[in-house]
Amino acid sequence: MLEVELCDIKMKNPTMLAAGVLGSTAASLNWAARSGAGAVVTKSFGLHPNKGYVNPTTVEVTGGIINAIGLSNPGVDTFYGELEKIEKTTPTIASIYGASAEEFSQIAAKVENLVDIIELNVSCPHAQKGCGASIGADPKLTGEIVKAVKNAVEIPVIAKLTPNVTDIVEIALSAEKAGCNGLTLINSLGPGIKIDLDTANPILSNKFGGLSGPAIKPVALRCVFDVYDAVEIPVVGVGGISDYRDAIEFIFAGARCVQIGTSITYKGLDIFKEITDGMKKFMYNRGYESIDEMVGIAHK
Repeated sequence: MLEVELCDIKMKNPTMLAAGVLGSTAASLNWAARSGAGAVVTKSFGLHPNKGYVNPTTVEVTGGIINAIGLSNPGVDTFYGELEKIEKTTPTIASIYGASAEEFSQIAAKVENLVDIIELNVSCPHAQKGCGASIGADPKLTGEIVKAVKNAVEIPVIAKLTPNVTDIVEIALSAEKAGCNGLTLINSLGPGIKIDLDTANPILSNKFGGLSGPAIKPVALRCVFDVYDAVEIPVVGVGGISDYRDAIEFIFAGARCVQIGTSITYKGLDIFKEITDGMKKFMYNRGYESIDEMVGIAHK
């Protein structure tokens, strides 16, 4: 009932561990897979090691969390060893970032044999200079990166887009035209800030960070809805999903799969089973026999 395909990759259910959450080691990725995720996405990694920002890097706000990790990671050569230890029972998606099309291509080519899909992080709102949303806000540059990576690998490539643009559909169309196999919508919103009343200083060491959690769900849902109408490639929804109702809303809006991130902080990895159990009951009660029947029906 819950089986679904993303870019011809079969998944037992439409839930996925989102990038940046428990995805920095093989052990954590395997844990998420054993907990019921239909696929797992690694924490974003780059060509070279990156320390990211110093603590504090996260702060809770009303409706979610603001984070400015700074894309900390050990670099592709070190992370390669973690990818080798991932259990092959669940599809694995490598989230990668870079400062140029060449960097993205080099990273993708190095890990292609160990993962099922490449997810291009061109949308991080708190990345250090030259990476992240500064790339994803430019339709031409986004297209160039997609094209370069597609030329470098044979496995599917999806792009994770930022909502912090005037027209996300324009970016989505550019990625599709360049050969992208799918789109992930959205990365965190912002950047935002929280100020400590005792010190009168910003709490995060980077001052600003990306907002994730329930507060961004309506924005993410609207982005999925708009992009689904404009493209022919599959869409993955992410942003504020905390229960099966949220997941189904995204599917009705046009998402084929959904990623779970911030909600794991509150509910733990049991959230995958909680969501899929809820979806099964909903589908049975409403007479749906497959996820495919539900994708995009809010447009009809």
